[in-house]
Amino acid sequence: MLDHLDEVGAPDNPEWKPRNVSHEEGVDPTAITLREALAESNNAAAVALQQRVGTRQVLRLATDAGLRDLPDVASLALGSGLVSPLDLTAAYAVFPGGGEVVKPRGVINVFDADGDFVFYRPVDRKRIVSEQVAFQMVSMLRNVIDGGTGSPARSLGVVGPVGGKTGTTNDYRDAWFVGFSSSVVVGVWVGRDRPEPIGRGAYAARVALPIWADFMKRTAHLFPAREFEIPAGLRGEELCRVSHLKPVDGCPRYTEHFKDGDDVPSRLCAVRKGSFEQATTRAVQNIFRSIGRRIASIFGRR
Repeated sequence: MLDHLDEVGAPDNPEWKPRNVSHEEGVDPTAITLREALAESNNAAAVALQQRVGTRQVLRLATDAGLRDLPDVASLALGSGLVSPLDLTAAYAVFPGGGEVVKPRGVINVFDADGDFVFYRPVDRKRIVSEQVAFQMVSMLRNVIDGGTGSPARSLGVVGPVGGKTGTTNDYRDAWFVGFSSSVVVGVWVGRDRPEPIGRGAYAARVALPIWADFMKRTAHLFPAREFEIPAGLRGEELCRVSHLKPVDGCPRYTEHFKDGDDVPSRLCAVRKGSFEQATTRAVQNIFRSIGRRIASIFGRR
């Protein structure tokens, strides 16, 4: 499964980019957005998210997606457990499929020698997450391709709106890449018949992703990558591409989509100075946050 390497801090590891950078005084230096964490395969963030959500909740959703009999352990977020390439690929189909899990079909239609229809297996689908959540995952997984561990796909010639995720097991025993467009979901596994290392440096981005990229290019005319539709119930907010906070003048921008109940950033980016008015607003925000932390610390000591 998507169980990453122990030596994740190795400088030659293309699937791990530690980032504990704080651009603003008082900001937790270990804080990272889900988008950033997914793009750079941040193991620490994955574990922290599992602890916050709860392992039972993660297992419940995984089971609904067809990933059964996974262990109830703290390392679940790092890929503890066994899954087949078919089951993992089917689970990823939930995201471009608008939140619905579809049971894989080995046979769809059967015709007799005269061309008459004799058998059809209908699509068995069930909704397990909302369309809004599925689209948010699609957006983040697209970022993996456009600026994260899956970015080699672009240099290999994959074009259009696509998303995906790398995965490399300990000791380089398995390398995975599962990716999708609006038309097709493709999973690639590279490994040996008997569990043993593939070879030193056999990261998924190096050995599995190129196979996926070749397939996507060869079948692009059959499965064209069309733009993903934004479902109702989401609203777009411009954020800074660097800090993922509200942008100021000079910030590179992108659009993040939020649903009701999501935490929408209200702080201004501190990477760039911005206008005088923006700098003043940011200073006031810092003052109130500092006061809030002091009050919290006082009550916390009692």
